[in-house]
Amino acid sequence: MHRPVVLCFVDYYLPGFRAGGPTRTIANFVDMLGDEFDIRIVTRDRDYGDDAPYEGVRIDGWNKVGKASVFYASAATLSMKGLRKVLNETEYDAVYLNSFLSPKMTGIPLLLRRLKQVPNKPWILAPRGEFASAALAAKALKKRVYLLAAKAAGLYNNLTWQACASHEADDIRKVIGARAERIFVSPNLPRAPVALDETRLPMSSHREPRPLRLVFLSRLAPVKNLDFLLDVLATVRRDVEFTIYGLKENEAYWQQCQQKIAALPANIRTTYDGAVLPDDVPQAFSKHDLFVFPSRGENFGHVVLESLSAGTSVLVSDRTPWRGGETDALEVLTLDQPDAWRDAIERWAVLNTKDRKSRRANALAFARDYMENRAGVKECRQFFLNAMGLPADLWITTQTPAAKPVAASRPTRSIPKSSPMSPLKQGHPDVQPTPALAKRSVA
Repeated sequence: MHRPVVLCFVDYYLPGFRAGGPTRTIANFVDMLGDEFDIRIVTRDRDYGDDAPYEGVRIDGWNKVGKASVFYASAATLSMKGLRKVLNETEYDAVYLNSFLSPKMTGIPLLLRRLKQVPNKPWILAPRGEFASAALAAKALKKRVYLLAAKAAGLYNNLTWQACASHEADDIRKVIGARAERIFVSPNLPRAPVALDETRLPMSSHREPRPLRLVFLSRLAPVKNLDFLLDVLATVRRDVEFTIYGLKENEAYWQQCQQKIAALPANIRTTYDGAVLPDDVPQAFSKHDLFVFPSRGENFGHVVLESLSAGTSVLVSDRTPWRGGETDALEVLTLDQPDAWRDAIERWAVLNTKDRKSRRANALAFARDYMENRAGVKECRQFFLNAMGLPADLWITTQTPAAKPVAASRPTRSIPKSSPMSPLKQGHPDVQPTPALAKRSVA
């Protein structure tokens, strides 16, 4: 039976990983709903920050990657002429854009739509946190000019907007205004459930007392707020072993952080261990007691569930959708009270081995409960069917409630493993099989 076809535009996709959240979000969508939707992805032919294209893939052609078909576009194809050809020669029931600010993957397709040079189909836009105040503040003038020009050209008229939580729906209304007539909350999806042998998760040490082991794992960029955490640690009186993982996205910002690291007191021992390959993220988290993530703004925060799924509790800012409720596995604090962050870290520092094991078990239980009960698969499925004007039971055997703006649901998962390439099934338009991808290393 025919599956609805979603033509997805995203700047970076597997085997890339350096772009973070959007790559993971689309990979999760493919993992969880790729059997029900025919997902075709148009993306760049290289990872974020890379000068050379991926090896072992067909450039400017379709490849089979996991459950999706992926078109790795060269720079020449990312043009009005090139993307017009892709949009007119590919069958689809809806177009799915995964950025507001991407000139290539959003601006050009929307301009082609406005000029009526591509088929009149439903169009969905997910801004992926780009309307958050912290995100808009970076390069603010350039973004304001782009926004005004896009509005004047009518590029954002008659779109369906996807927000991952209620706070992002509010951001869309604030920025786009009356043009955003159809906004739906559809939470980001987790990775397809995998078996987890909890007995093999390493504990950092059994000696007692021992220093608290903290970890920060994210891009080294101002929005992730490592500098705030370093200022907090400068006031912590207990012994802490602090590990930083992440790509140096902003060299000037990293130099600022290095100055703060050099000024930390002797009881805070800090190590920078570079970036982490996606497959190694659970191991990196599991070696630590607590993940501290004072982000200035996340539309979702995949890394939070990654940490919890590895048995590592999380201390996170209130600028993400995550809320801990009554569990001690996830504590949410405001950035306006740095002393509260210091106090929380010091409370963790005096826990004994028994208490730390209990927190680890609670983190795993929180992650498992989220995966089983709040992953948002039904809501996401219904969102896409509604956006395409299709009934819920046309392709799906399980009837689901109609999509509507819903309350924010707690977030999701860890980065997927890079899917091996394999030949597409016979009959897919203009597709060539590709060899398996070589395992990528961190730059």
